Amino acid sequence: MNTIFDPASLVREDIKTLVPYDAPYYASVTKLDANENPYPFPAGVMARIYEEMSTLDFNRYPDPMSVKLRERLAVYTGVSPDKIMVGNGSDELILSIMLTYGTGAKIAVATPTFAMYGLQGRIAGAEMIDVPRLGDFQIDAAALKRAADLPGVKIVFICTPNNPTGNIVPRDVTEDIIRHTNSIVVVDEAYGEFGGDSCIPLLDRYPNLIVLRTFSKAFGLAGLRVGYLLAGRSIISGLLKVKQPFNLNAFSQTAARVVMENLQPFQERVGKILEERDRFFSELSAVPGVETFPTQANFVLFRTPLPAQEVYSGLLKRGLLIRSMESPALNRCLRVSVGTAEENKLFLEKLCEILAQTSLG
Repeated sequence: MNTIFDPASLVREDIKTLVPYDAPYYASVTKLDANENPYPFPAGVMARIYEEMSTLDFNRYPDPMSVKLRERLAVYTGVSPDKIMVGNGSDELILSIMLTYGTGAKIAVATPTFAMYGLQGRIAGAEMIDVPRLGDFQIDAAALKRAADLPGVKIVFICTPNNPTGNIVPRDVTEDIIRHTNSIVVVDEAYGEFGGDSCIPLLDRYPNLIVLRTFSKAFGLAGLRVGYLLAGRSIISGLLKVKQPFNLNAFSQTAARVVMENLQPFQERVGKILEERDRFFSELSAVPGVETFPTQANFVLFRTPLPAQEVYSGLLKRGLLIRSMESPALNRCLRVSVGTAEENKLFLEKLCEILAQTSLG
C-alpha cells in the first residue's frame, strides 16, 4: 500500500481544472462590487425580526419546507405555495436544478452572463453550450432555440435583467423560446424588482419554465442567503428529491417572511436606487473615454480605454471595490453597483483621477 496519500488524485477529472468562484472580501473599502442594496436595513423591520427571533427554538431544526415563508411569497408573487421552493440563496437552487436535470446532460446558456450557471453545471457534471449574445448584448434567440434542440440539452438559462450587462430579455422573446423547446427554461430574475417584465405570468402556460428570484438585491438580505424559485408542481416534485432536508435556517426563514410582511420601506429603497441609477448612469456616460451600456438593473457595465485590471486595482488602492469583467466578450469592461449618492460621487471622482493620471503619463 502506498503510504503517501494524495487527495488531489481522487478529485473528479472533470473538475480538476475548475477555477473556484472568486468573491474577494476586504473589510475597509466602499463595496460597489456585488450589486447589494446600499441602504441601511429598515430599523422598524429589523426590530420586528428580532421580536420574532425571541420566540424561536434554536435547539430545534427549522421547518424543512419553509411553509410560512412560502405562504408569504405566494401573496407577493401570485403563485400558489406548492409551486414555490426556497433555498440557501439562488446558488443552491441553481445547483439543485443542475443535479436534478443536468447531470450527464448539456445546458445552453446565453453568455456573457452570471458565472454560476457554468460553475454549478460543471460541479453537477453537465456540459455547457455557450450561446454568445449579439453585439448589443441582446440574446440571440434563434441560436438559443437551435441550441435547445441539440441532442442531450435539458436546461436553458436566461438571465433578465442580465448580469453583468444590465439589459433585459423581452418577455415575448423568452416565451417564444419556452414554447419551442422541450428543455427546461430557467429565467433568472434576481434583478427583477429593478426592471423588465417578469415571466411569472407564463408559469401556468408552460410546464417547462422555472423562474428564479432572490432576497439578496432589492430586499437587502444578501448576508442571510435566501432565494426562491417558482415552477410547476412536476418540476418542484423533482427538485424536492435533491433538496437538502433543512436547507434554509430558521433565522433566514423568519427574516425573509418579515420582509415580505413589510414591503413598503424596501419598495421605497428600490425607488431611490432607480432614481440614483439614472443620475449615476448619465454622469458616468459623460466621463471622457468611458463607454456605458444601458441597464435596467442596479448596476452599470462600462468600458474604459485601460485594461480592466488596471482600473480595478487603481480603485482598490483608493478604497473602492468594483468588479472586473475582463473576458474576450467584455474587453476592458467593469461592473459597478449603484451605491448611495455619496458612494457614487466618490467612485466617479476616483475613476476620473485614474483615467486622468494615465492620460498625463
